[in-house]
Amino acid sequence: MNQIKNAIGRSLPEYVEGYGKVKPFAGAFATEPDMTRQAPKVKRILPGEQKLVEDLETVFKRIPVTNGMTLSFHHHLRNGDGVVNMVLEVAAKLGIKDLTLAMSSVFPVHAPIIEHVKSGVVTRLDTNYMSGPVAQAVSRGLFPHPVVLRTHGGRGRAIECGQLKIDVAFIAAPTADDYGDLNGVQGQAACGSLGYAFPDAQYADNVVAITDNLVPYPLSPISIPQTRVDYVVKVDCIGDPKGIVSGTTKITRDPVGLRIAETTAKVIKAADLIKDGFSFQTGAGGASLAAAYYVRQMMEESGVTGSFALGGITGYMVEMLEKGLFRNLIDVQGFDLDAVRSLANNPNHLECGADFYASPFNMGAAVNKLDAVVLGATEIDTNFNVNVVTGSDGVIMGGSGGHSDAAAGAKITIVVANLLRGRLPIIMDKVLTATTPGETVDVLVTERGVAVNPRRTDLQEQFKAAGLPLKSAEELKQLAEQIAGVPESIKTLDKVVAIVEYRDGTVIDVVRQVG
Repeated sequence: MNQIKNAIGRSLPEYVEGYGKVKPFAGAFATEPDMTRQAPKVKRILPGEQKLVEDLETVFKRIPVTNGMTLSFHHHLRNGDGVVNMVLEVAAKLGIKDLTLAMSSVFPVHAPIIEHVKSGVVTRLDTNYMSGPVAQAVSRGLFPHPVVLRTHGGRGRAIECGQLKIDVAFIAAPTADDYGDLNGVQGQAACGSLGYAFPDAQYADNVVAITDNLVPYPLSPISIPQTRVDYVVKVDCIGDPKGIVSGTTKITRDPVGLRIAETTAKVIKAADLIKDGFSFQTGAGGASLAAAYYVRQMMEESGVTGSFALGGITGYMVEMLEKGLFRNLIDVQGFDLDAVRSLANNPNHLECGADFYASPFNMGAAVNKLDAVVLGATEIDTNFNVNVVTGSDGVIMGGSGGHSDAAAGAKITIVVANLLRGRLPIIMDKVLTATTPGETVDVLVTERGVAVNPRRTDLQEQFKAAGLPLKSAEELKQLAEQIAGVPESIKTLDKVVAIVEYRDGTVIDVVRQVG
């Protein structure tokens, strides 16, 4: 098979069976949009006609759902989601085959997908993140076609531009009225923002709301309006609220993690970003939250009011909003119940869709307004390319999500990581799976030093003047290898099991089957 190289030197097949011709990644901003937004067929409903349907089986027959369709799902219920499995049970019962699942993320709770793949009900998967049994099965070659791994912004772009055409969007709605108005801030399965479902609702040919909290018309507030919803189905339970909370959501107490977090805050300060109007994104992990803690201290000491915090929102960010440290939160998904409460009650806590958050092909994604973003890494190489898709064993255990999107948009992108993970060095000459290109990563912070991307000579000078413990990525790599040795390279098979798309739809890497 003929091979091509992309802009970061990854060797890719020219064509992948079950995916098609590979368009190689050419650079973070090199690919110009050359498409138009796609629109679903215009439909109407007459006065007196009802959207409320007695069960999912009836919905399947009315649409009708047929072989080969693409069904989409959002992941705001995360590992508490009950809707995907519920829908696929109906598809299996009706003998429907060859379905594509367009899921914004896959979690361990979605393990029943494996049996549906084995029976031929599901043959393709398109997602931004996956963990658990399905990810392990993909890595071992279970799916007949390669899985497509996108970014959160890339998924929004692909839906809008018709690259990811959705026949039926099934939206898990914590609350709905009988005419299809939906929100995520009320009901027993309240999850907060429904932002990842916004593109699905807007562009899918058919939209089905599944709710366990049906309220009288009109619902208030409305996240997704009745104008985009075809059917409403009431079920007993759409998900387990205990599985909705995601991430660590507590500041780490690990001394190493705290040292990394404190250094990260110093990096942001040394870059002269702690000033009025500061904008920030960080994850829900313990070290990321600890970085937010130290940033908060600096903001309070300097009397700084930030403009906004972005992304997946935690209770800690809510607290910073309520203390007046940020004027607004822009929320594409809530990570805990404090975020749900805040979105329901605080007019300065704004809900946004995946396209508004991070699509590269519109007239202004929110990530473009970020001053600083703090991100994690499974691996990073000496060219600052980051892997957040595969683990040290080559098995898929994540995905870009918003990683590549925020890295591309922010003024300064900081990757935080322990120098060793599980006794293995995190820095290498070449990451196993490239997810986020090094040209969009500015700084690596470890407990043993700070490495600055050579592209950012401006930061190098600022950090040196601030007395930060600077080392090159190569020096940090050598230090890790002195402690733990040089790790053995992972052996993979030839079969491509996943295509890693960059946010613009080009291919930044592929994942090959593990033995």
